[in-house]
Amino acid sequence: MLAKTDFKLRYQNSFLGYIWAILTPLLIFMVLNFVFSSIFSKRGDGSQFYSLGLLVGLILYFFFQDGTNSGMRSLQSKSSLVSKIYLSRWTIIMASTAHSAMVFLANLVVIIIFFIWYGFLPTFNAIFLFILFSSLMYVIILSVSMIIAPLFIKFRDMAMIWEVGLRIMFYASPIFYPLQMLPEWIQQILLLNPVAFIIHFTKESMFNNHFLNAWQFVLFFTSSILFFLFSLWVYRKLIPNIAENL
Repeated sequence: MLAKTDFKLRYQNSFLGYIWAILTPLLIFMVLNFVFSSIFSKRGDGSQFYSLGLLVGLILYFFFQDGTNSGMRSLQSKSSLVSKIYLSRWTIIMASTAHSAMVFLANLVVIIIFFIWYGFLPTFNAIFLFILFSSLMYVIILSVSMIIAPLFIKFRDMAMIWEVGLRIMFYASPIFYPLQMLPEWIQQILLLNPVAFIIHFTKESMFNNHFLNAWQFVLFFTSSILFFLFSLWVYRKLIPNIAENL
């Protein structure tokens, strides 16, 4: 119910209402596609579907950006609930990230429409991997939010720090450029970023029929779960007496 309420309040009193949920990434996609499609769309390596890959990468990135931003501000925006009634704090954080997941699901409609428009159908394995990676992306979003939400209450500079981090992450992720154009050693460094890892292998599986190795997936899946467990430990350390800091 909190996630549903957040979704309604976010677009309340705006002229276009819920359309903004899909319009924001769509407008950025149009600009980037206009600028970079002529550079990367004729390389002969499956990137003739550059526009579709750009859209998929943007929507995955905005899922992470919107989810972590909402999660970071969740406790502060619901300060009246935190300070006046008994409610598990993690519920508020999870509701904010779930609201971002609802926006992400709305954006999937845009992806489906563009895939139909271009007459492109990914393989079943690629679709399954996309669903699996999207689920792991939510786990990462929730994990990050569990750490930065209580930190934001105690250190408001966290908002500026995270904004810079998101900007760096955008350019360090293969959203509007193929990872293969970079030197091998830089590729390995960028793939340490879980967002870049998900975006790269999602695009590779969909448009180049290139899938990650089994050991790569097992390592990434295990790392995501361990990071989630670590975030719960950090959350338990930071959350006591959080109401007094609001």
